[in-house]
Amino acid sequence: MSNSQKPVSEKQLAANRANASHSTGPRTPEGKARSAQNSRKHGFTATNFAVVRLEELEEVAHLRADLIAIYQPANSQELFAIERIALAQQAMLRIARLESGLLTSCLNEALDTSGQLFIAMSQDLVGHGDIEITKAQNRNYALADGFQRMTSNKRSNTWPLFLRYKVLTEREYRRAIEDFERLKALRNELRNEPILDPQPEPTETTCDPLAEDPFPPQDSPPTGNHTSNDHSGGTPPMGDHVGGFKLTHYPGPPPLSGCDTISVLK
Repeated sequence: MSNSQKPVSEKQLAANRANASHSTGPRTPEGKARSAQNSRKHGFTATNFAVVRLEELEEVAHLRADLIAIYQPANSQELFAIERIALAQQAMLRIARLESGLLTSCLNEALDTSGQLFIAMSQDLVGHGDIEITKAQNRNYALADGFQRMTSNKRSNTWPLFLRYKVLTEREYRRAIEDFERLKALRNELRNEPILDPQPEPTETTCDPLAEDPFPPQDSPPTGNHTSNDHSGGTPPMGDHVGGFKLTHYPGPPPLSGCDTISVLK
């Protein structure tokens, strides 16, 4: 007898699709609770993306909250796209900080140890007192001179790398927005899911100490002149000698705390 299955007809496929369209998702409270957690399975944690001592821990969380309020994601995939947009926005802010730092470094390159310009303005530019040179103009000149010093070194590719990083960051931002718009257009085909507010990050908890000793040693009854073969009076005494062998009592292990049973590899 052949094990091959009979191909499904087009009529049956149409009936299956019609039945599937009537699905309304989970109906029980337990099922709805599990479905509500679908939007947070990937575990977005804002503090994982902050640069130490440079960025606020909740910076990207604030960006994410603003984007959610504006775009109103309807399911977990839209939420993931929103989080990509938030990370791209954070990277754009990071690029702006990096650019500010690089330009500050250029200004520093133009000054000697005494704070004077390595190359002063030409006398033709300064004139003989007939024009006024402002501090801002002097600083602009120093910035340009420092920039030229940094870029004139052919072995340095700092600025080309910076510009490449900036272009890639802006491209990632545009792609994240396009991805959200693509998912938004599929809302009629994708099932909506409740988007819950972000929960506070879990903190380490202390361990409650256990009992002093769950198995304390029992006190031995006083030994008499009984021998191992003397069973008169019922149960033979459990003294220092049993069956002709001498028993040695050792102190029990020190009491354990609840944390002693937990691995410390963190």
